[in-house]
Amino acid sequence: MGIELLGDIDQSGNLVELFLKRADAKGDAPFLGRKEDGSWQTQSWAEVADLVCLLAESLRGLGLEDGDRVALVSENRPEWCIADLAIMAAGCITVPTYTTNTTRDHLHILDNSGARAVFVSNEKLLGPLHAAIQASGIVEHVIGIEDLHRHQSGSFEFHSWEKMTAGDASAARIAVEARIAGIDRAQTACIIYTSGTGGAPRGVMQHHGAIMCNAAGAAEVLIEDFGIEDERFLSFLPLSHAYEHTGGQYLPISVGAEIYYSEGLEKLASNIEETRPTIMVVVPRLFEVLRARILKQVEKQGKLANFLMDRALGIADKATDGKSRKRDKPMNFVLEKTLRPKIRGRFGGRIKAMVSGGAPLNPEVGNFFEAMGLTMLQGYGQTESGPVISCNRPKTGLKMDTVGPPLRGVEVKIADDGEILVRGELVMHGYWRNKAETDRTIKDGWLHTGDIGHLDEKNRIVITDRKKDMIVNDKGDNVAPQKLEGMLTLQPEIAQAMVSGDKRPYVVGLIVPDPEWAVEWCKANDEKFDMKALQDLPAFKTAVRAAVDRVNKDLSVIEKVRQFAFADEGFTIENEEMTPSMKIRRHKIRDRYQERIDGLYRG
Repeated sequence: MGIELLGDIDQSGNLVELFLKRADAKGDAPFLGRKEDGSWQTQSWAEVADLVCLLAESLRGLGLEDGDRVALVSENRPEWCIADLAIMAAGCITVPTYTTNTTRDHLHILDNSGARAVFVSNEKLLGPLHAAIQASGIVEHVIGIEDLHRHQSGSFEFHSWEKMTAGDASAARIAVEARIAGIDRAQTACIIYTSGTGGAPRGVMQHHGAIMCNAAGAAEVLIEDFGIEDERFLSFLPLSHAYEHTGGQYLPISVGAEIYYSEGLEKLASNIEETRPTIMVVVPRLFEVLRARILKQVEKQGKLANFLMDRALGIADKATDGKSRKRDKPMNFVLEKTLRPKIRGRFGGRIKAMVSGGAPLNPEVGNFFEAMGLTMLQGYGQTESGPVISCNRPKTGLKMDTVGPPLRGVEVKIADDGEILVRGELVMHGYWRNKAETDRTIKDGWLHTGDIGHLDEKNRIVITDRKKDMIVNDKGDNVAPQKLEGMLTLQPEIAQAMVSGDKRPYVVGLIVPDPEWAVEWCKANDEKFDMKALQDLPAFKTAVRAAVDRVNKDLSVIEKVRQFAFADEGFTIENEEMTPSMKIRRHKIRDRYQERIDGLYRG
């Protein structure tokens, strides 16, 4: 069974062909699930295949042609998967965008991609998107998944999901099969925008083969380390993120699994218990929240529960250090009869593995879940690599301070300066309309990841540092610091700024007020000019806060600077906080102000 699955993935020419193979094999078996009116409802593989083909032919009927870009703005739901596959089945290229995007973000993506059509799920998400569509003048068609109010449209037309998925499914299937016969693995499947260090998001061109190479590698881990049965995934992370797009959509399609869509963070815990997934693709922040919640609940349950928790963590620590002992077997037996089943029950009782990616996982968090009898795998990658490069797996040993060995079909080598380089079908073909950045990132076929690390004795990747400055928050979202810093220092109140937020829940800033502005503020407010003393004045901080708030209005939710503190002095070449080329030295500034920055997350 496993070998056949991998063979299908390897031999498929494109993602739509692979999906239709699975749909034909699975037929009326459930595929996509969502909660409606208090109960979980599913659509079968056959039903979804019909919808994909009908929608694809309707897109062609609108005049869309091979290679045209179609944007997709929606929360996770069955229609996201159907639209994505239909866009590709129409010979077009999907451009996923975040539901948190501002009008400015949408405008950049529409202008850069040249999208001729857009799917949008509801009226709320249409708001900021509509203004961008009007400003771009490029989009010709807007397809509403739910009913949309007919705004003044100008140069584009509105279309309903219901009408776009009506017709003769058999005829649509014949047309789709004829078209996809001409789509090979090297052709672009989607353009996923990721923030660049220069600020403007760059469009990563992921080809069909890159995603299928990822899916095959992940499927091999699932097959060889856990076995394939009736797999069920719970989709929670945004599908516009490459990690969920590949790991939460195309991996389950590749192995014929069901996909259920979470109702959101506030209902995630109950959704897990109700849907009983076998695999979950999540980010470290979720694990941190769940760990804290479990520890608090156990703490309230008395001495015995706390004793069992301490023993479980102690045994897991020894196993991690390679010191697993025979005398721990009786206690392991007790834990398997008492504590662990209760914890696993909160995850539905069928979890084979929880896969963490998108941001670095604290080894302590990984070890905690291992102690609870839940297998935790940490993956590593980036959008430019499909996105998965490596993943921990039981057969090579689960070592939480590594991100595992490279997946099947992936070559990794370490450059002379320690940078991790990657080669294989998973590597993107480049950034959309950005040859200069492409040439800087891919050299002689090797993707330069911007991360520093080494390979251990079992060929597992150990990441030691980030060569690039990109902030990756605890949810796996990328934030370009230079963009935010540039916007902050455009404000008259702010001379210099450094933002921070790697592995953290939100972005914070360290700010140097503009001396000239501060002098004027003192005159207007009858205060003596003393920069150090001013920083302790609530009114002065409120004035600077107003500048930060102005910047935040033009930023997405993940980019907003939530808190800030003042630096003691300006960043200069003399105090080694600035290079001769006038770039801030982040590590120097962090070393000096780390305690102050950490304090911004405690308030």
